[in-house]
Order: sequence, then structure tokens, then C-alpha cells
Amino acid sequence: MERMLLEVECPDIEDGGQFPLIHTGRGSDLSPEFRLKNLSLQAKTLAVTLEDLDHPLKGFPHWTIWDLPAAERIPGAIPKGKRLPSGAKQGIAYGLHRYAGPKPPNGHTHRYRFTVYALDASLGLNPYMGKRALLRAARGHILQSGSLTAAFQG
Repeated sequence: MERMLLEVECPDIEDGGQFPLIHTGRGSDLSPEFRLKNLSLQAKTLAVTLEDLDHPLKGFPHWTIWDLPAAERIPGAIPKGKRLPSGAKQGIAYGLHRYAGPKPPNGHTHRYRFTVYALDASLGLNPYMGKRALLRAARGHILQSGSLTAAFQG
């Protein structure tokens, strides 16, 4: 059976475009809203990572969140915290238990990639885990994934 691609769209950020200031560490540092197309009916939860593709540490994580209830919309402005009322957990990244948007050094442009994973289970990880532990736990549970990449100049 062929898996359908998970399409990830953001009303504020175009794939291949630029981050608006509101979603950066130089602005309001608010997580953006995402809309998902072709989400598998078997999806139970969602996980999201945000990584800096141009950081000296390749794939440097800015945000990790998992156990979001599967839905075609991930709300924006997710508050900080290890555990959220929805059951989602935010782990360790540049944003410690929170979203931390782009903030490259002044005069430098970095590219950032959001990846959304549709999972067939809740991961149940504790919030002191990071991106590696998240991806290791998700292995074998990923039904679909999709990403969106955008740049920001500091």
C-alpha cells in the first residue's frame, strides 16, 4: 500500500520563503499554525521538529513537540511548558520546553525546516528528551511526514 504524502502548509510561511518576524527570536517568538493535507486516518498523534539547517551543528533543533492529538490543524502560539493541556509534550531543544524561532547571528541568513510526523501511537516520552530520542521513539510508528523550509536573516 502506497503512503500518501503528508502536505504541510502554514498560512504565515511559504515553503522556500521567509519567516515573518512574529515567528522569530527577534520578534514575538510565536509558533506558527500548520494545516495538514492527506493526513492518514490511522494517525493518532503528531510530532513536530524545527531545526536550523545552517547552524554549525547540522540539524540543530529549535523545537520538539510530540503527542499532539492528530488533526488537520496544529494551532499557532503554542504556550511554553513541558506538558500541555492537549496531552502534548515539549522537549529539550534550543527552546527549552517551548518554541524558539529563528535567531541567526546578525547579518547571517539561516534556513530552518519544520517537519511534521503523523504517528500511529502516542510516544509517551518524558519532556526531558530531545530530537534524537523523539526520532528514535517514533521509528516504526511514523505513518507519514512532511516538511516546510524557510529562511530568516538575523
